[in-house]
Amino acid sequence: MKIVYEGGEGEIIEKKSRFIATVRPVRSEEEAAAFIAEMKKKYWDARHNCSAFVIGDNQELTRCSDDGEPAQTAGRPMLDVLLREELHNAAVVVTRYFGGTLLGTGGLVRAYQKSVQEGLAHSRIIDKRPGRKLTIQTDYNGLGKIQYILAQQKIPVLQTDYAESVKIDIVTPKEAEKKLTEEITEKTGGSAGLILGDEVDFAIIDQEVRIF
Repeated sequence: MKIVYEGGEGEIIEKKSRFIATVRPVRSEEEAAAFIAEMKKKYWDARHNCSAFVIGDNQELTRCSDDGEPAQTAGRPMLDVLLREELHNAAVVVTRYFGGTLLGTGGLVRAYQKSVQEGLAHSRIIDKRPGRKLTIQTDYNGLGKIQYILAQQKIPVLQTDYAESVKIDIVTPKEAEKKLTEEITEKTGGSAGLILGDEVDFAIIDQEVRIF
């Protein structure tokens, strides 16, 4: 699931009209409404503050506003970009300072969509995945085999504790859980202990695991 990890701001100029796109992660309609109100207050002197947002694991809640622009020339095209990018829990406001030249219906659609794309380009988008925490307990004889399996399957390691035995805390993607546990059991002859933990959402950010 693609989400906005860090919001950003991008700007374009079309025929002297200035379009400023501000992107922000939101988790509820209330958060989205507060963000839109914040942008309208910040850019109180702008001609338009058009908005769109998409919320939910299945993008089930969507809203958009043309904020005075001709119908279907701003909010809906902006929303289409968010949906096309398969984003979840994201909101965008595009502020327009009118430059004196009419852009026409097609020109407005292109300008607002291009603005959203620019805003997303200046944001940090990550892929959040469902998974499960898993603790592996092994003796030192089985450590190399387990490390090899984790590396081959690209399984993120949270931490490793070395004592009389070794304890490895990992997070495994949901789709890889069955294969991973079966392979560890097989390759270690059943000597490795496996303790299933909580189901979580996670992402790899700057080569580190982030749990949500």
